[in-house]
Parts: sequence; structure tokens; C-alpha cells
Amino acid sequence: MKTAVWLYLFSFIAVFDLHAQYPILTPFAVSLGAAPSFIGLMMGMYSITHLPGNLIAGYSVDRFGSRPFIVLSLLLAGGVLLLQSRVTDPWQLLTLRSISGFVLAFLSPACMALLAKITTDQVRQGKLMAGNGLVHTLASVVSPAAGALLVARIGFEQAFYVLGWILIGTAACALAFIRDVQKQPTEAKPAAQPAAPAPGTGPMPWLVYSLPVAMACAQGILSFELPLMAHDDEGILATGILFSLVSLGALFTLSLLFLNRYSPYARTLAGSFFLSLAFFSVAVRVPLPLEWLLLLIGMAKGIIYPALSSLLIQLSGGVRYGRTFSILSVAFSVGAFLGPMLAGMVRDYLSPYFIGFAVLMIAVSVLPLHRIPSRSAPPTRVA
Repeated sequence: MKTAVWLYLFSFIAVFDLHAQYPILTPFAVSLGAAPSFIGLMMGMYSITHLPGNLIAGYSVDRFGSRPFIVLSLLLAGGVLLLQSRVTDPWQLLTLRSISGFVLAFLSPACMALLAKITTDQVRQGKLMAGNGLVHTLASVVSPAAGALLVARIGFEQAFYVLGWILIGTAACALAFIRDVQKQPTEAKPAAQPAAPAPGTGPMPWLVYSLPVAMACAQGILSFELPLMAHDDEGILATGILFSLVSLGALFTLSLLFLNRYSPYARTLAGSFFLSLAFFSVAVRVPLPLEWLLLLIGMAKGIIYPALSSLLIQLSGGVRYGRTFSILSVAFSVGAFLGPMLAGMVRDYLSPYFIGFAVLMIAVSVLPLHRIPSRSAPPTRVA
């Protein structure tokens, strides 16, 4: 479990550093003279350059382990941020964001695969994934507001410089303290626990991956739209607080540990339906404060993320964790590419939040078409 503790700590720092950029990248691009359509392209390119990295990471993590990819991903991303502090035009920013998208594509599959290999017990794996989601959410609660405050105090250039060195320092700590799990520990299974599928026999759950595509598309739309509300330092800080509210909602549902007793499939389906309704509410401007709607969006995400990870672990049959989570990252990258691009194209004619609602409802409708074996469900009790 020491590996999990170190991994949680470094994940917290990395997620804090990366999410601190959310409310400041769009205003920074605007300050360089970028148009909204170009900003959508920039955000989309960051996501699309994840794809080759995700595909490489899938096989590489299974073969070489997680540690080298965690260290190199953080180190190179920190170096890119140092260069980003010196850009003078939008095209330079686009280039560096594209490079950053590639190098960071290795981080999530490597971390998730390492967590999954710590134990073979499905209930404990579910707890580890919930813990990972909780750590990420804690970091993302404070980081957007912290990033916006940092820019208000020291400016864009120095903020990127500081964030870059934080990532480089985290990479050095990961090199010193993270160790790969070479062999999964053997654990006695409860008598009622059904046998896991034979390695390599289960097909990839392609229909299930439609959900992370839709979720990332909706999140990309949200990340594109909210910063456009900022026109000065005060607006940037307010936008950072709005992003933090989403994470605060996710933190609330992640803290409801009793949810882990229920089927990952049921939690994934219910959370996705709830998320689609939340985006619809934003699109039609229901008479509720935006802050409350963002909290609801975060609560839905807090239900889905750990449940989806647990579901994919079970459907993988206990093998190919690197490939399973690399395809998950590919799905997120595709959605994150489509979301800002679509928002930039339709925002003058249609609320982009309608796009988020539509893709989420399609995913919710498709998800039940994948046959979820009853043996993939974890025990209903928590050990």
C-alpha cells in the first residue's frame, strides 16, 4: 500500500498543477490575440495529440512498467510549461500545448495500471480507484482558484514558470519513491466470489468506451465556455472558483463511500444519466444559479469516474491493464478534442451545452447494449 500512498501524493501535485491552468489558458491565449475559434483549435489539438501517446502507452506500460512513464511524463510536461512562459504569439502556444498533450498522454494509463496491479481483489481495486478519484478531486477543488489567484498576483508568464518547476520537482520525487509492482499479490478469494475470466479471452468493451468519449466532450465544452466569461483579473478568479465548484460537487459524491457497495455498472449508468440532465439544465437555463448546476455536474462526475474504472478492470479479466486504461485515455482524448471544436463552431447559433447533453444521452442509450456479465459484478459487501 506504500506504493498507493506515494502515487496518490504525486497524483495530487500533478493534478493540482495541471488543473491550475484551466481558468488561465483561455485568457492567456486571448491576451496573445487568439480568436475563440483558434482557442477551440488549441484545446482540441492538446487532446488529439494524446492519441498517439495513449496508443504507445498501452503496450509500453504493460511491457516496461509504469514508473519510467510517470517520471518522464511529469518531467517533460514541466519543461514544456517553462517554455510556455516565454511564448509571444498564439501559434507558439498551440505548438507547445500540442507537445504537452503528447507527453502527458502517458501519465494517466501508467498511474491507473500501477494502482490496478497493487491487488487482485476486485473490492480493494474499487476502493483504490475511488481513492484515486478522491485525490484527483481534492486537487481539482483548489487548483483552478489557486491558478487564477496566481495569475492575478504574478502574471501569466511567472505563473507558468512556477507551475513548470512544480512538475519537474514532482518528477524527481516520483523517480525516488515510486516503484513498480512486478507481481500482483496473491489473495484468498471469498467462497462466493466467481472465478475471473481467463486471461485474454474477454473482448474489449468498445460500447462502454462511448461513455468516456461523451463525458470528455461535455467536459471540453464546459472548459471552453466558462473561461470566456472572464474579461479581467477579477473575472479570471471568478472562473477559477466556478471550476472549483465542479470539483467540490465531485468530492461530495466521492466521499459517499457506501456507493462502492453497488454495482459499478449501475453506478456508471445512473451517474451518466444524471450528468446528461445537468447539462440539459444548463443549456435551457433553468431558473437555478449556475453555481448550483456546476455542483450537480461535479456530483455526477464523482459517481461515474471510480465506477467506470472499476467496471473496466472487471471487464478486462484481470489482465492488460495498460491497454485497458490507454484505450480509456484515447476515448477521453477523442471527446476532449471534439468538445471545444464543436463549441467554437456552434456557439453563435446554438448553446454548446446542448451538444454536451446530446452526446451524453446517446452514450447512456448505447451503454446497456453491451452485455455486462453477472460475474463481473463485485460482491455487494465491503471487506
